[in-house]
Amino acid sequence: MALTTTSYAILSLLAVRPWTTYELKQQMDRSLRALWPRAGSVLYDEPKKLVAHGLAVSRVEYTGRRKSTVYEITDAGRQALRDWLDVPGAGPVLEFEGLLKVSFADHGDLDQLRANIARIKAEAEYRMDAVDERMAEYAETGGPYPERLPVIALGARFLREQNELLLRWAEWAEQETGHWTGTTLATGARVPPDAFTDPE
Repeated sequence: MALTTTSYAILSLLAVRPWTTYELKQQMDRSLRALWPRAGSVLYDEPKKLVAHGLAVSRVEYTGRRKSTVYEITDAGRQALRDWLDVPGAGPVLEFEGLLKVSFADHGDLDQLRANIARIKAEAEYRMDAVDERMAEYAETGGPYPERLPVIALGARFLREQNELLLRWAEWAEQETGHWTGTTLATGARVPPDAFTDPE
């Protein structure tokens, strides 16, 4: 089984500390979901793959009668992680169903378009609140891994600005379509004057 970016995301977490698969899932949700969203079921297979490659080891622990498998990175795993960090990463890929629906709104009606923009705006506001809450936690307590704050700050700043962009776009699109009477030129849509020019 070949290693994937998800494999290395898990290996990166194992480099922080040992985890059970349940803890890995929680930490992926907390720290990586916005950058690398993956189904929980995948996360239960990846640590086993790392063990098969000699990049991690596993041991069974008991809490009472409850059994957990704990995964820990090996020296070979740390070297593999350093080697992976040497290879340029792929650029961002946007997967955005709401914007896809906006892009083909001329095949529907204005209410549908406005509803999709409103949902995007609500999601942007929710994400902004979540990022602001996390940022406040880091500023106040340093989070669970204060020794990692310098690199955490780099990604956190990107996510904050991405969410600000999403909210700014949604507010702009809401304002523009507020004057429309349809979704095509023939039915009352208009091309926003600054849509194809630099807003600065």
